[in-house]
Amino acid sequence: MRVWIVFLLCLAGHAMAAPTEDELIVEEPVTEEPVVEVSPDVHPEPEVGANPVQVEVGEFDEAIEVIDDDVAENPCLNHHCKKGKVCEVDESNTPMCVCQDPSTCPAAEGEFEHVCGTDNKTYDTSCHFFATKCTLEGTKKGHKLHLDYIGPCKFIEDCLDNELNEFPLRMRDWLKNVLVTLYERDQDNNLLTEKQKLRVKKIYENEKRLQAGEHSLDLLAHDFEKNYNMYVFPVHWQFGQLDQHPADGYLTHTELAPLRAPLIPMEHCTTRFFEKCDADNDKYIVLEEWAACFGIKEQDVDKDLII
Repeated sequence: MRVWIVFLLCLAGHAMAAPTEDELIVEEPVTEEPVVEVSPDVHPEPEVGANPVQVEVGEFDEAIEVIDDDVAENPCLNHHCKKGKVCEVDESNTPMCVCQDPSTCPAAEGEFEHVCGTDNKTYDTSCHFFATKCTLEGTKKGHKLHLDYIGPCKFIEDCLDNELNEFPLRMRDWLKNVLVTLYERDQDNNLLTEKQKLRVKKIYENEKRLQAGEHSLDLLAHDFEKNYNMYVFPVHWQFGQLDQHPADGYLTHTELAPLRAPLIPMEHCTTRFFEKCDADNDKYIVLEEWAACFGIKEQDVDKDLII
């Protein structure tokens, strides 16, 4: 469990905004993931940041931020292009976005920059991935190609049914303890809103709270049954953290990516779990489906808790 908390806090320091990839499709998964509860060998632990479910924006964000300058001289200075594209001007000095040549992407500084695509191919960096994806726009291959997970492609074990049932036990406890950790470290850092702090404070001060640590699955299951109310808000909170681009009550593949892609190297049931959450298989996960995945009762689903 400590590994999971460190993982989420590692992600916290890397970014303050969610991705803006415009593909609203939950991709066809490749192979399932590796070994359960294995420390990732990527991303050193930074200080806690604003949004604890985000990784580096560059891994997923298709919007390239530019700085306003003398737009009259160079219209591209204020022209935004999706990740994988660069701005060029035509003969009339009008800016336009064109696919970036993958060979112009900076070389990877280490293996931690590699990413695996859903084509089971390792790309040197996310820049190489998105530039390659751009060149395939309009093709069937390009439509199905997504960033699958962070790190080089590797063999991922099949997720067995009993393992799938165990996944939410760890995930629920992980979310609860991440919120408690954020509450402890907040100190006017605006990691949580005032309303969120009040809700987490009740969990933090509850003497029956299961302390963070390595716990057996039986103990996690017992604690969920005994202290069910402590897990309702963390599950809602995570949905709200992901549902931001746009905040429409639906989780798309793109919105799940900041949580899903870093998790896969640690939890080989991640992909199958998120597939199962999409109960009606419509490529979107609504709050009711998300809550059901974590064992939250239908009568306890409350949209006010995600704000």
